[in-house]
Amino acid sequence: MPPNGSGPRSAYATPPAELVELRTTPPRERADAARNRAAVLDAAATLFREHGVEGVSMEAVAAAAGVGKGTLFRRFGDKAGLATALLDTHERALQEAILFGPAPLGPGPADASPPARDRLHAFVEAYLDYLLDHLDLVRISETAAPGARYRIGAYRFWHRHVTLLLAGRPDPAAEAHTLLATLAAEHVRAALDDIGADRLRAATLRLAAALTT
Repeated sequence: MPPNGSGPRSAYATPPAELVELRTTPPRERADAARNRAAVLDAAATLFREHGVEGVSMEAVAAAAGVGKGTLFRRFGDKAGLATALLDTHERALQEAILFGPAPLGPGPADASPPARDRLHAFVEAYLDYLLDHLDLVRISETAAPGARYRIGAYRFWHRHVTLLLAGRPDPAAEAHTLLATLAAEHVRAALDDIGADRLRAATLRLAAALTT
């Protein structure tokens, strides 16, 4: 039972302003800069798909996109920055679904009030789908430097969302970090090799259920 013994907790129905502000936002840029950005991301996506993230250099991306190496490095910094930019669209789609989409991933209509446990289960499922589809990109974005994962804006969004769903627990913020640790790309990559995707997903969902029962 939840700590107050009152039965299943309902999740937030109206997205809090703080969470809305944390979502990933598309860059604002001039038309020519936007075209160059699109060309770089298209080239990177193709090369990564064909050769793997580790097998592609920034120089190869610049050549395929028809831009100078200096431009590429100034714009994205390194391969981790390029990976983060490639993930932006997918992150925004998941965040929008969490904030405004149908239940149980989102709040649904005003009178839906899906239980927190259902929304947390749906989040873990959806996040694992996203992560497994883009594992190498997420991994490089999270491990480029010590603590990189926790400085990515998207992590702050996921953490705040899970914290809100765990309201009423002894320490929602700490428990949100603990659950999200099981969704770190480096951990998931190693676990996949050991136990496979099905067992990994089932174990993570059991952990989420334990936090909302």
